[in-house]
Amino acid sequence: MKRIKRLKNVRLHHEGTNTLILTLSVYAVLNALLFFFLKDVTLVPFYIVFGITTIVAAIIVNFFRCPIRMFNGETENTVVAAADGKVVVIEEVDENEYFHDRRLMVSIFMSVTNVHANWFPVEGFVKVSKHHNGNFHKAWLPKASTENERSTVVIETPSGHDVLVRQVAGAVARRIVTYAQEGDDCYIDEHMGFIKFGSRVDIYLPLDTEISVKLGQATTGNQTIIGKLKPKTSVEE
Repeated sequence: MKRIKRLKNVRLHHEGTNTLILTLSVYAVLNALLFFFLKDVTLVPFYIVFGITTIVAAIIVNFFRCPIRMFNGETENTVVAAADGKVVVIEEVDENEYFHDRRLMVSIFMSVTNVHANWFPVEGFVKVSKHHNGNFHKAWLPKASTENERSTVVIETPSGHDVLVRQVAGAVARRIVTYAQEGDDCYIDEHMGFIKFGSRVDIYLPLDTEISVKLGQATTGNQTIIGKLKPKTSVEE
């Protein structure tokens, strides 16, 4: 049976509601008070503070956006970026939580200026969705993948590949939200979760995956192709 995509209409994550209300309230009150007390003297300090607070407020609003993006390419055996950010790791590693063997890991680091919605990198079936408490090392450190607070999602693709996606909290990020639930069908174009503030997403792929990105390359969630999974032969199946 052909799967029908069901887009989740997420525009602004509810986790950001209190932060946005507080931010915009402080922004409005602070600038209003400065203008009131300085309007008869000099407005130079007001313009400086207004400019700085406007930039900060814009960054915070941008951070909590969850844009809906449509991937227009072929999804079979395609791996797309799970997040906006920059590729900081492409290497073979031992994955000892689920696979207990060698995997090809691609890591995307998200700065505080990036949209922090996370997308499913492949289509398939969610086999595992598990949250782990942990430390809050800087997200770009290698040990962050296994020691930091994190959420692990394992997806089985229609062709039989298992792909592990790990949302990793950082030194600033203290809240990971995962929408993926065990037993769900998942699709490219759907949000997998959300992480508050700077963090990273690790994707663990079969060693023979054809990687399409380079270290330092900027990625756009659900748009940038990370790689192509090798089709399985009848013997492998």
